[in-house]
Amino acid sequence: MRLNQFLAKAGLGSRRSVEELIRAGRIKVGSGPGLLTTSIDPASDAVTLDGRPLRLPADFTYVLLHKPPGYTVTRRDPRARATVYEVLPVAFRKLAYVGRLDRESEGALLFTDDGVLAHRLLRPEYGVEREYAVETDGPIPPQAAESLLAGIPIAEGHLAAARRVAVKSASARHSVLEVVLCEGKKREVRQMCRAVGIPVKRLVRTRFGPVCLDRLAVGEARELSAREVALLRKTAAAAKKTLP
Repeated sequence: MRLNQFLAKAGLGSRRSVEELIRAGRIKVGSGPGLLTTSIDPASDAVTLDGRPLRLPADFTYVLLHKPPGYTVTRRDPRARATVYEVLPVAFRKLAYVGRLDRESEGALLFTDDGVLAHRLLRPEYGVEREYAVETDGPIPPQAAESLLAGIPIAEGHLAAARRVAVKSASARHSVLEVVLCEGKKREVRQMCRAVGIPVKRLVRTRFGPVCLDRLAVGEARELSAREVALLRKTAAAAKKTLP
C-alpha cells in the first residue's frame, strides 16, 4: 500500500493533504523518514506521526452533516471564517470531508476516514449522482430545463450537463428546480443556473449518491447506517460499469 493511501485510511485527511505531512518530515516508517514514493505493509511496518503510532481502523466511520449556509468546507480558513468542523460534533472532527459545497450553499455533506470509498465517490468516472434543490424568486425561464440537460459551457473546455432536471414547483413568486449531476465542480450548479437565467436564492444538496438528507435538520449530523454504507459502495461500483 502506498504511504499516502495508508495515512488517508488512518484518518489523517485526503491523500493530497497527508502528502504535506510526509514532506514536512512528520511521518516515519520504522526508524526512517516516510517518502512520497514509500510503499508499506500495514501488517508489519511501524508508521508514526510525530512519534505517535498509526494504525488502520478496524471499522470506518461514515457521517452525514446537513451543512448550514455561511460555513466553508475546510479545516482551517485562511480568512478566519467559520468552517464546517465547528458545526461537526467533536467525536467526528478527525474525519475528512467528501467533496465540497460552496460557502453559501447547504445540504448533504459526507465525512469519513475511508479514503478509498471517498476517492471513488468523487471521481467523475464513477458517475455518482448529486441531487440539488434550486430555489428562485419568480418562474423558471422557458427552455431552462432543456438547456441544462443539453449542457452548459461553464469553464474553458468544460461542458456541464445535468443528468436529470425537474420543476418541482413553480409560481410567479417562487419556484423550485431539482437538478441531478454526476460531478461536483466548484460552484457548478450556480454557474449553470446563471447561464440559463435562474437567479439562485437558495441551493440545497438533498442527496449524495443513495444517501438522502431527508429530515436531518440544518447543522445536525448523524452516522450512516450499515445499509447506507453498503449502498454507497454498490453505487460507486455499479456506476463505473455503466460508463462507456
